[in-house]
Amino acid sequence: MITAKYATSAPMPLPTKRASKPMLWTGRILTGLSLMFLLMDAIMKLATPTPAPVVKGMADLGYPAGDTAVIGVILLVSTILYAIPRTSVLGAILLTGYLGGATSASLRAGMPTFNLIFPEIVGAMVWGGLYLRDSRIRALIPLRR
Repeated sequence: MITAKYATSAPMPLPTKRASKPMLWTGRILTGLSLMFLLMDAIMKLATPTPAPVVKGMADLGYPAGDTAVIGVILLVSTILYAIPRTSVLGAILLTGYLGGATSASLRAGMPTFNLIFPEIVGAMVWGGLYLRDSRIRALIPLRR
């Protein structure tokens, strides 16, 4: 009788190297700044009544006023997931999609250059903060050889 043996083991853990204090604090500051902006944006979209600048911004991008709350909930959930250490990677991935959609909508609406690059700057802050704080991300994306 021939039997096959399969190795059953847990996935190998990624190597972890602790971040230096300056790197950790820079990551925390980038994360804090991006969280403050994203939370403010989500809260403004969910405010009742919706502030006039939000209504105008949504109209400029071609979205009906009724979509504001849905977009605000998506942003708020993604931002909260990013703020929780255990789910921060999932939150960063969801925020990347959200910010990519913001860039796309701005490009389609013919917005000025700043409106096109600002979501990219926030996305860089989200991932930069996570990279500097989380050794798992640094192990996946080594910047040095």
